[in-house]
Amino acid sequence: MSDIGNSNRIAREYIDSLYIETRYMDSATPDTAFTLYGERFASPVMTAALSHLDHFMFPGAAEALARGAKAADALLWYGMAPDEEIDALSATGARMIEIIKPYADREKIYRKIRHAEALGLVAVGIDIDHLFANDGRPDIVDGETMSPMAAAEMAEICRATRLPVIAKGVLSRHDARRCLDAGVAGMVLSHHNNRIEYAVPPLAVLPEIAAMGGDVPLFVDCEIRTGMDAFKALALGASGVCIGRPLMTAIKQGGAEAVADYLRRARDELAKTMAYTCCPCLADIDGSIIRKSN
Repeated sequence: MSDIGNSNRIAREYIDSLYIETRYMDSATPDTAFTLYGERFASPVMTAALSHLDHFMFPGAAEALARGAKAADALLWYGMAPDEEIDALSATGARMIEIIKPYADREKIYRKIRHAEALGLVAVGIDIDHLFANDGRPDIVDGETMSPMAAAEMAEICRATRLPVIAKGVLSRHDARRCLDAGVAGMVLSHHNNRIEYAVPPLAVLPEIAAMGGDVPLFVDCEIRTGMDAFKALALGASGVCIGRPLMTAIKQGGAEAVADYLRRARDELAKTMAYTCCPCLADIDGSIIRKSN
């Protein structure tokens, strides 16, 4: 099967086409510390919102992800899961954001938000891009039908909770504008692991969305693998990045310890790049450091 339109490949090639300047004069040892919604983390490198790990990998895989994130002082994102699984992940002590599917049963969204509030999660998110199946009809996941999210509905959700609400799956100014107007507290730029072919790379649209204002954190996933990838995303306007499939490999190789090691290495790679570009803190990273290859 042709790989020409694979959005993961396209995103990877775009990331690799971005070069960085080196800046050594007046440089200093960098600090990667990252604060989000009032909580401090070792770096803006986080887990992606993976789902169904215990089903697709092995029992305990999701907990290994959570324990690894906690050990690395990284924020844990997690996706579709029953409340009991969210309870277990929260019980590890990992600070966590739960991403909630756009269930056609809207009351289920509100029930899951109330559950997240009771657990004291950092935030919740709505997966705005997991709507349709390959035939263009509403997708059905684990017996649950999905339904498109209207901007007015997103606004109601934002008003209904004290937790920050994040829109996951934004990949255009069209969606970004509607989400900002709805009052979201953050957006994840993502094509959801090649959910549609030929999707624009998240880093390509990131500067446009960052320039729209709104003063909300922007996060990026899809082919983010290293601290260098994280640096490029931060330079183009991201607040943080989410690593997904490489952490699944880490879980298989060594469980929670391997997850923590991977996240720490990514943090150290970010610190190295900051040191080599005269960026003592995250706020010093900007787009002038990035050059696009021809």
